[in-house]
Amino acid sequence: MKYLEFDSTRKMDIVFLGRIAIDFNPVDYFHPLEECTTFKKYVGGSPANTSIGVTRHGLKAGFFAKVSDDQFGNFVVNFMNKEGVDTSHITRCANGEKLGLTFTEILSPTESSILMYRNDIADLQLSVEDIDEDYIKNSKALLISGTSLAESPSREAALKAVMLAKKNGTRVIFDVDYRAYNWKNDDEISIYYAAVAKEADIIMGSREEFDLTQKLIMPGLNDEETAKYWFSQNAKIVLIKHGKEGSTAYTKDGEKYSIKPFPVKALKGFGGGDGYASAFLYGIFSGWDMIDCLEFGSAEASMMVKSHSCSEELPTTEEVRKFIEEEKKEYGEMIARV
Repeated sequence: MKYLEFDSTRKMDIVFLGRIAIDFNPVDYFHPLEECTTFKKYVGGSPANTSIGVTRHGLKAGFFAKVSDDQFGNFVVNFMNKEGVDTSHITRCANGEKLGLTFTEILSPTESSILMYRNDIADLQLSVEDIDEDYIKNSKALLISGTSLAESPSREAALKAVMLAKKNGTRVIFDVDYRAYNWKNDDEISIYYAAVAKEADIIMGSREEFDLTQKLIMPGLNDEETAKYWFSQNAKIVLIKHGKEGSTAYTKDGEKYSIKPFPVKALKGFGGGDGYASAFLYGIFSGWDMIDCLEFGSAEASMMVKSHSCSEELPTTEEVRKFIEEEKKEYGEMIARV
């Protein structure tokens, strides 16, 4: 079913805008970070991971980003090239800014934390000069990651990209992607999140992220009220995630679809959201029924929390389908649906 029409004549499916970073995940996990001695290096950053994820499902992805002009910059660009993400609009910083480094602490399958190094950071150096209107015009959709709105000049670049998308009939997807770093206060968050959300065709976020987005305009709304408000703006699909309680998608035709997580033995408590977004968007672009989009997203999220990386181990379409089949054999059809 088509909940959203995309221009099939355009060669790119989704152009992402946001951060590319590097994750260092401990190999000697289930110990405090200060005791870990060995780490494995991966491409990280939610929009980067999601771009890789949708590419593994066969969509064509591009990217607006700034990365460091050094060996780590080479690493992330080379990896994304190898994965098939178009990197022609990933450019290098000119003043020594560095990629964000994320050291993850995996204390248990349910207790994880992140230590971020984001001073003088590369991804927030994206500027309005980096935004190419033709690149947006040739894509079916533009995905804005909320972290890109945290500071100038990146926030102006993101807003320009949204304006050009609206001008050219390119669908706007807003992945709220809240991270506390770089933001000054909650009012600032609400100002910029709401500015993008009001223009978005699809909004994806947790309950906390929607509360932050709505703080200055419509505080205190429940999920149904939240969806109704954003439908009064421009949204066609509002996806609200509740972690272990599952997630619900609301569509502008008044329907509501909910899903529960697939049960797995988790390794870590992060990375699921990027897999969820990858698989969910693949379903939307494929014209699936909403419940099937949610099921695919929920399955990939569960696969990712039991993996060590958030990028290298992103699954193919067939791997997700096989996972769903195996899970249903063990736990039954209804475990993923409510």
